[in-house]
Amino acid sequence: MRLLLSSLFVGLAAVSLSPSRAAADDCGDAAALVQLAYPKAQKSADGKSFTLETHTSIALTLPEGDNSFGLVCKIWPAHDDVLLVAVPLIDSAKSSDGEHVGDIELLVFDMNSSQVRQRLLQPGLLNDDAIAIRKIEFDTGRYRLASDVTAFGLRIEMANHSQPNPFRETDFRLYALTRDALRLVLDGLVVDSFGGEGDASCAGSFHSSQASLSMRSASHHGYHDINVRDRMNTDEPSPDKDGECQSHPGKPVKQTYRLRYDGSRYPVPAALKALGP
Repeated sequence: MRLLLSSLFVGLAAVSLSPSRAAADDCGDAAALVQLAYPKAQKSADGKSFTLETHTSIALTLPEGDNSFGLVCKIWPAHDDVLLVAVPLIDSAKSSDGEHVGDIELLVFDMNSSQVRQRLLQPGLLNDDAIAIRKIEFDTGRYRLASDVTAFGLRIEMANHSQPNPFRETDFRLYALTRDALRLVLDGLVVDSFGGEGDASCAGSFHSSQASLSMRSASHHGYHDINVRDRMNTDEPSPDKDGECQSHPGKPVKQTYRLRYDGSRYPVPAALKALGP
């Protein structure tokens, strides 16, 4: 088993990664990762997925454009001996083409020992319906919560298919890695959104927002505060006298929030709270 994972990581080290390819390339041999993390998993005949239990399936990394769920992996720059893996656990009995029911299990692989250092199950994080999950990716920004505690983020993008009433949202969750455990410390912060109502050709009223996070020196209960800078934009496009669609943006609204650790989580302001899974 150790030789299997070691050879996998040697292959990863030889690959030059770009952000757009990180999710696919960092997984390397996705099947080997699944077999190491789930020794009892049964590989499908076509080699594209595994079955854990009667109705729980794990799909491997999928081609671009496939709207199913596959493994997501990223080497953590702050700990270059660590591989982060998000494993989709789909309940095939309850899922259909337009609706998914499932969990995500986060794995922290130690590339030196060839072992899973930590793992954390996130129930219901793959549940979707008309507002469908479009993308899952790791955020390995510099989230140092304390001198001996670093964290990584997980971003989940969701959207609908409606032209008259478009909706898109990217939710952010932050996970602290310590020697003893992997813990969720920030749950469901909206970092990007777009929505509104229109006639599907031009006229309408739309809003969008983008939020950025940064660490502060002040701390509470041992963890540094987090600054969130949010910028909201609005637009009310309409046709001009020649029938050309013209944008009519409003004045951007900027707001800053400070998140303080309460000993268990960083509470999320109501204005930035994500949709529940």
